[in-house]
Amino acid sequence: MSINQNYKKTNFRWVMCALLFVATTVNYMDRQVLSLTWKDFIAPEFHWTDANYGDITAVFSIVYAICMLFAGRFVDWMGTKKGFLWAIGVWSAGACLHAACGWATMQVEGIGSVAEMTAATGAIAVSIATVSVWFFIAARCILALGEAGNFPAAIKTTAEYFPKKDRAFATSVFNAGASVGALAAPATIPLLAQYFKDQGVGGGWEMAFIIIGALGFLWMFFWVFLYSKPRDSKYVNKAELEYIEQDKDDEPAPAVDGTERKLSFVECFKFKQTWAFAVGKFFTDGVWWFYLFWAPAYFSDQYGYSSSSSMGIMLIFTLYLIVTILSLYGGYLPKLFVEKQGMNPYAGRMKAMLIFAFLPLPALFAQSMGELSVWWPAIIIGLAGAGHQAWSANLFSTIGDMFPKSAIATITGIGGMAGGVGSFLINKGAGALFTYSEGMGEAFTFMGFEGKQAGYMIVFCICALAYLVAWSIMKTLVPKYKPIVVR
Repeated sequence: MSINQNYKKTNFRWVMCALLFVATTVNYMDRQVLSLTWKDFIAPEFHWTDANYGDITAVFSIVYAICMLFAGRFVDWMGTKKGFLWAIGVWSAGACLHAACGWATMQVEGIGSVAEMTAATGAIAVSIATVSVWFFIAARCILALGEAGNFPAAIKTTAEYFPKKDRAFATSVFNAGASVGALAAPATIPLLAQYFKDQGVGGGWEMAFIIIGALGFLWMFFWVFLYSKPRDSKYVNKAELEYIEQDKDDEPAPAVDGTERKLSFVECFKFKQTWAFAVGKFFTDGVWWFYLFWAPAYFSDQYGYSSSSSMGIMLIFTLYLIVTILSLYGGYLPKLFVEKQGMNPYAGRMKAMLIFAFLPLPALFAQSMGELSVWWPAIIIGLAGAGHQAWSANLFSTIGDMFPKSAIATITGIGGMAGGVGSFLINKGAGALFTYSEGMGEAFTFMGFEGKQAGYMIVFCICALAYLVAWSIMKTLVPKYKPIVVR
């Protein structure tokens, strides 16, 4: 009996993948609370404009970018288990702290109630907006500090628990948590905010931050008791360990003496493979974050469906349902190329990424198709988002193809920094553009659209073309499979 059990492979690696999926889901739900509550709950209370919201999301993005640069190194230094615990603990605390921003603003402004703050006008309203924006920025910075550790730790865990041929699929599974989080968020967060608002608990949005933020602390309990490296795990038997380590002799960076030398932080920037990954993140992460942060406001602004309305919820839900279902195939396609066509993992991923780079192109028509029905932009943005998630799963997996495991989190962090900078630019630019174009009205035109619609059209064009540009540069930098060899 024991011999049979020894050869019957356990599947604990998928339990770890499920934990990564849940962590990523919570990560994106925490990130989404603001985007789903600011337009209809927070902005009236604090007198925010699109530019105010754009500033908050832009600062979050740049802080996230800076933190990503060091988060990967931190995870490599601290280890996967402790590194992930620190990350999710910090971001969960930051998520909950958003709930105190209203109270803090009232204390600074000497205002006694939400109703009084909402009714303010003139210079007082401007002061409320300014002070509240700074408090929200502070909370977002803490959120960014913790969230920066999620993907470096998750990618490192995937490299520890999966052989190369399965990493893209495993990454696409846990990365689907991003779209599932974005899917669950509109179905829960606005309703939570509206419920507590009706119950007279502040503006309602505060409890949404607290409840969603607390989920991360629950996740930490399971991580503490379930995670350990495969060789040390009591849940991984010999057969599964052999499967996990099937290509350990093909690691890209073996040292001469048989021990693995770690790449220094500066060394990582000397490789074209690092820059290729960073380019892929810089051009495309901002696109996903734009959809994530602005889609609820887009449907509210352009079509009048608030995030708490039945139609608003259905539009966002449909958008991310498309993302969730289609993005799961992102990691499976390169596996087919590797197993059926005999490609090496990098070549298979690049071929798949080229295919996925075409999925965002219909975003060029989102604005014009919206004149026929509001459902068309929801479907088109959903397809573009699915393309991004499929692209992202394979982009992350290129790190494991090229770099030794000891550098994976660091390279992930460097790329994440580049992605955060791209996100800063698109969110800051979008906020300023929307406020400006709305103020200009008919005087601002682009491709047949006027005012704020023209502003959205400009950003949609950027989002549609970003992936093909990124793929072309990546292919130029690293045309063929070339693993890093440390000597």
